[in-house]
Amino acid sequence: MDDISLVSLFAILLLLLVCSAFFSGSETSMMAINRYRLNSLVRKGSHSAKLVNRLLGKVDKLLGSILLGNTLLNVAAAAVTNIIILRLFGQNDWAILAGTLTITFILLVFSEIMPKIIAASFPERVALPASYLLTPLITLFHPVVSIATAIVKGVLWLLRIRIETDQSKQKVTLEELRGLVLDSEHFLPRKHQKMLLNLVDLERITVNDVMIPRNQIEALDINTEANELRQQIITCHHTLLPVYADTPSNIIGILHIKRVPALLQESALDLTRLREILNEPYFIPSDTTLLKQLQQFQERHSRLGLVVDEYGELLGLVTLENILEEIVGEFTTQSPSQTGKFMRQEDGSFLLEGSSSLRELNRKLGLHLPLDSAKTLNGLILEHLEDIPETGTSLKIAGYPIEIIQTQDRIVKVARIFPAVPDNRH
Repeated sequence: MDDISLVSLFAILLLLLVCSAFFSGSETSMMAINRYRLNSLVRKGSHSAKLVNRLLGKVDKLLGSILLGNTLLNVAAAAVTNIIILRLFGQNDWAILAGTLTITFILLVFSEIMPKIIAASFPERVALPASYLLTPLITLFHPVVSIATAIVKGVLWLLRIRIETDQSKQKVTLEELRGLVLDSEHFLPRKHQKMLLNLVDLERITVNDVMIPRNQIEALDINTEANELRQQIITCHHTLLPVYADTPSNIIGILHIKRVPALLQESALDLTRLREILNEPYFIPSDTTLLKQLQQFQERHSRLGLVVDEYGELLGLVTLENILEEIVGEFTTQSPSQTGKFMRQEDGSFLLEGSSSLRELNRKLGLHLPLDSAKTLNGLILEHLEDIPETGTSLKIAGYPIEIIQTQDRIVKVARIFPAVPDNRH
């Protein structure tokens, strides 16, 4: 070292600090890079992205090589600093102490904190070019890193700690996926973001939440007089109709209206032939998630299913359209205030049918009624009051004043809901 000039020693020290900063920034950028963006670049054929992806596939070797390089450089920087101090001040304890503190501060600020902050802010810009240097360095450091890694794995095994190093095997939870969509608000139109959130939520929502209740199902009684049955078929508003025998819970098949015209051309409706063209009913457990049911509809090439409880009792009916509306919203262009279930009043309130779905009310009218247990407005009111209310009864649920307009057969037939009233209590 005596043959090396003082200027050269300072140049070597500067080079060591820069290399140390490179390793520090590389480590942070590799860990902070967006894996989904990286996978997209890999699919587009980016060579540097492929290198980064390969490095992240063996994180233990990557981190081991970075830490080894960083440690060697920091130790070398401290040694060079010590030589410089000896050249300048001789064997002076105070000078050596001051030099040690100075190089520690410089390493901390310029070789650790600053490069890590830059790398965390621009992970892709740092990680992609860094991969070209890190790839051969991992090969160079492989013998030492392998020994160190084996020792670490042995200690972890003794401590019964299992580490998953393959990032590709790590699964993204629904909450994490939902968070990713929420964080994309600056990159996606609000409508598209809402659709993606609705799609993620299909795993939480069951068919029981969106089904058409049994008492609202439009169905045909096969034992009805032929002319009356013919008239019902002609005037129906649906493409698929459940067909039952005697009681609505005894579903015997599903009638596709497009298969009926040939029968209607005859003078009398042939009930035997009508039975023959019925499709077999498809029953769905009430706790089936919408995502699973959407997949089942696709596999069965079906659009309608009958929802049953654990005892096989018919609860309602769910269609493919019900599920798609949970994702993209209503297909109809009719204003919610003009539909039969939702009649907007001049004072801003709404007249609502008690059978209205709470999810539908929240979605169409922008309300925030609780969805924890009750599925309909009638169920929510009865659950809140724990009694059958009389006409004229008023109550407040989730900040919304509600007035009972009409009750019939022990249910709330019509109710009026007013805009939410702020709670002034402190």
